[in-house]
This record gives sequence, C-alpha cells and structure tokens, in this order.
Amino acid sequence: MQRSEVRSLSGGANQRGLRDHNARLLLTLMQRHGPLPGSDLARLAGLSAQTVSVILRELDEAGMLTRGAPQRGRVGKPRVPVGLNPDGAFSVGLKVGRRSADLLIVDLHGRVRGQLHDTYRYPDPADIMRFLESGLAELVAGLPARLRDRIVGIGVARPGELWVWHETVGAPPAALDGWRGFDFAAEVARFSALPVHVDNDATAACRAEHVFGRGREFRDYAYFFVGSFIGGGIVLNHSVFGGAQNNAGAMGPIPTRDAAGRPAQLLDTASLHLLERRLVEAGHDPARLWSLPQDWSGLEPMVEPWLDSVAEELARAVVAVCAVIDFEAVLFDGGFPEPVRAALVERVRDAMGRIDLRGLIPPRIEAGTVGGNARGLGAASAPIFAQFLLDTHAGFAAT
Repeated sequence: MQRSEVRSLSGGANQRGLRDHNARLLLTLMQRHGPLPGSDLARLAGLSAQTVSVILRELDEAGMLTRGAPQRGRVGKPRVPVGLNPDGAFSVGLKVGRRSADLLIVDLHGRVRGQLHDTYRYPDPADIMRFLESGLAELVAGLPARLRDRIVGIGVARPGELWVWHETVGAPPAALDGWRGFDFAAEVARFSALPVHVDNDATAACRAEHVFGRGREFRDYAYFFVGSFIGGGIVLNHSVFGGAQNNAGAMGPIPTRDAAGRPAQLLDTASLHLLERRLVEAGHDPARLWSLPQDWSGLEPMVEPWLDSVAEELARAVVAVCAVIDFEAVLFDGGFPEPVRAALVERVRDAMGRIDLRGLIPPRIEAGTVGGNARGLGAASAPIFAQFLLDTHAGFAAT
C-alpha cells in the first residue's frame, strides 16, 4: 500500500534556553514521521547535529526512545533510526457522550492498551464519576507495575452545555442540571492526583484524527464528527485551532432548514439522534447504535434514507465552511461502523456535484480513519501534548 504523504514541520532553535521546545519538536517529528536517524531529525528541525545528539541522549535516558537496526550501505557511520518508545508515557481518556461513555488508556503511539464502555439513557455526573474512579483503578492495574508511574494525566472529552439537551436525549426535566459548572478537576482530585485536561468532545475527536489519523496529509482542513449530535473542528497550518472560546469548528450550529422548511441547525438535521428516532419508530432497540462492537447489520432500511438526507446536509455545510476558509480537504468520521462512514463520504461527494460552487475551489472530501474511539483517543492525547509534544502552529513555523 502506498504510504500517505506526511507534511514536514520545522522550527527549532539552537539557543540553550529553548531545550524544552527543541525536545518537544523532535518528539513531535518522530510522532508524525516515525523513526528517523538523527541526521534526518536535525534537517527537519533546523537544528545542529550536536544539539540533536544531546537532546536524543537525554530523551533516551528518560526512557522515551527506541533505537532501530543500523542502516548500512552508505559511506561513514551507519545511520540508526530513533523513534518513540510506546512505553515512554501513558494517558487516560474519558469520553462522556449523550448515550455512552468510554474510558481508555493509551500509550505514546496512540495504541489503546485497555478500554471500558458504558451505556445509559442519559449522562448523570455522579454515575460518570463512579465509572471513571472504578475504571481508572481497573485500567491502571492492567499495566505492568514498572509502567504505572508513566501515566501522565487524564483527558476528558464532553459535549458543551449538556444540560440544555435533556428534552432531545429523553431525560427528565432538570436531570442534566448537575453538569452546570461541573468541575472535573476538583472531582477527580478526590481519588487521583493525576492532572486533568477537559475539552469539547468534537474538538478532541479532531485532535485524534490530526495526530493519529489522516491529519498528517493536510495543512488546513475541516473535520466533521457525526455523533448523537454532529460536531467538528478545524485545523490550520498543522494545528487544531480552538478559537477564542475553544469552540472553533463546532459545526453543529451551522444554519439550515428542516424537512418542513423551518429554520434549524445542522445538529437538528445531520446527527445520529435522527437515526435513533427512525429505529424507535420501526420497533428496533436504539441501544444497538451505541453498543460495542458495533453491528448495524439488518438496519439498512433505516440507515440508507438517513444517509441520503445527512449527505445533502453535509454537502451544503462543506460549502458554508469553505466559503470562509479555503480548506484543502474536509474529513468525515463518526460513531458508526466503517462501511457506513465510507457510504456517507461517497454520498457527500455525489451531493457536492449538485451544488452551485461558483467562487469556490472544491475541497477534497475524505473519510477519517480513527472512528468511534476518536473522542476518547483525542481526550487521552491532551495530557501527552501538554507534556511532550508541540500543539501550536507557532511551534511549526519555518525557520
């Protein structure tokens, strides 16, 4: 299989006071490109070979690196590829959804080492914290004892303003009010000293795609994640862009119209809660949508018309976001099986051909690759970024 293009980053500095920045840059380059010889790292980072050698030695002593077999065949010393040690750091990610919660522990390569899943009618704060406390103990116990002190934090991905959705998710009035002003860090501090990072769930999913999925192929792109309510994120100059209120690329509030022609938002017309309603009306158990492993076989009579209507809505949304920023690509992912994602992307591409695109350069319409775990994986990546990697386009600016 042909290897996907990986855009290069640079931006190192040889000043002694920027050693932490340079170490993060080298780790980020290895995360994006895989194992590389020190000479290649120096070239990509714009650093001297001596500076790179010193930093790599320190990172190696800290257990952050692995070294591959020497590459022979050239004049001079063999080149030794250096890469991230997957056991160098671990992080926990909690995804709080409107119908289900996931708790993951991942390594420095983004591989899931353990995962727990829970479903419910609606998310209750006390139940979520019990799930996190007991699940954290279980996942930590699943790691070898020598690696448990390498857990660097807990990332939380949750929808914004959960308390306003009680009617849509079928919760009793005021049942979600406990989420108003809920302080995850203070609640976690009752049973764990790990630092806590909280993010919007769709922004976290975007980060997961950017770091572990196809994000390495594009500099600027929009990202849609179809969950119970649709959301998303945007990436500018190789960086997930949060905006002034950390709500950039929310996607759900994009204005549209419902089937009756009344003003609506994209979350009202292109979300999984609409498919859930179709299943209920057809006499199916909607819990199948949120259960793992996902198996939607036999649901085609409900899924196919939902895909058709959602694709039309998403195509119009693509035009709206690309009229503001000239994205090179728009990626789609969601909480559904891979064949459903592929079918949705094909329908969006077809729908784009029926839209007036005057004044626009159409972006590539592509499928994401992370899937339903994107929100939890993105949450887990936040503590790793906070300690080891660069997450701003300023850090990637060309020297």
